[in-house]
Amino acid sequence: MEQKERRKVDRVRYPANGVVVVCDTQEKLYVRVKNVSPLGVGLNMPPDSPCIQGKDIIIVTETMIMYADVLRQEKQEDGSYEAGISAKQFTEDVLQYLFDNIAPDVNEEKNKQEGQ
Repeated sequence: MEQKERRKVDRVRYPANGVVVVCDTQEKLYVRVKNVSPLGVGLNMPPDSPCIQGKDIIIVTETMIMYADVLRQEKQEDGSYEAGISAKQFTEDVLQYLFDNIAPDVNEEKNKQEGQ
């Protein structure tokens, strides 16, 4: 009997708040995550959200960070948007951007706590 290897990774429910940063404009969008897998995320965006389909983004949620492409963005009956994103491998440039822009805030907060 031949055994088939399972290649599909299903998304699981993951209700969480998130922030999407559009890489080329640095625009921040506050979103609600619906589901997640190691390969992508489904999210809900407010009605006034710009079109980000086809853009590179970084999404930060309560417990993860992902570099991704926006594959689809569909308007819903209530005016909000549902978007599907697909994970990308971090590049050195993206990681450097994250370190350059996150580390100063962390060091500043640490210095405040230490009374410097």
